[in-house]
Amino acid sequence: MNTNQNKSVEFEDLGIKEYQPAWDYQESLMKNIIDTKIKNRDLPAEQHITTPNHFLLVEHPHVYTLGKSGHEENMLAGIDKLKEIDATFVKVNRGGDITYHGYGQIVGYPVLDLENFFTDIHLYMRNLEEVIIRTIGEYGLKGERSKGETGVWLDVGKPYARKICAMGVKASRWVTLHGFALNVNTDMRYFEYIIPCGIKDKQVTSLKRELERQLTSEQMEELKAKIRKHFIDVFEAELIYKSSTKPV
Repeated sequence: MNTNQNKSVEFEDLGIKEYQPAWDYQESLMKNIIDTKIKNRDLPAEQHITTPNHFLLVEHPHVYTLGKSGHEENMLAGIDKLKEIDATFVKVNRGGDITYHGYGQIVGYPVLDLENFFTDIHLYMRNLEEVIIRTIGEYGLKGERSKGETGVWLDVGKPYARKICAMGVKASRWVTLHGFALNVNTDMRYFEYIIPCGIKDKQVTSLKRELERQLTSEQMEELKAKIRKHFIDVFEAELIYKSSTKPV
């Protein structure tokens, strides 16, 4: 257990970024944290180097990602169709099945050393869900958890239950990778080419669809601010902004 817990989290808004470079960036941040933890094993406790934490927000161009436990048959579009809809397909090392990322969707990647917070992956996932539940609650939507189905849902237990936020993570030495994808102004037609998260009998939705209005660029920034606020509250963290991403 980390005896020198660091609950400060460096926040960075990556804007619009292709999936692979963003994944590579996450991996580099994770490697840095793990390398520090390995060094600490050979040092007395009082000399341990504090491990950093990161929280990234990003918007990806059209891409389908398949988790390590996923089933490729849940990708319904072939190579030609992917080219036609200007989308790519990437196999990733997170948990979960297939999902879609695209314009108008806010994707969050916390790269945290959980030994700075708590060593419980189940609690970590519930906390991520709680951040989104509180965020969409500010828009009058009641987000819920669905037993055995990670993510944030609306109208759980009803025939029209639908997922508004997908989640999938990986952890190594208690350092997290990947995260959540909240559908905001998302073009929902792209979900027609997959069986989202491998769940056949449930629908997906977006903030735009539920509110019956598209969020403006300014409102998207307000939404990101709400996510940051609830992330701080739920994880009892302090957010530190990179100079290039500090809100005005």
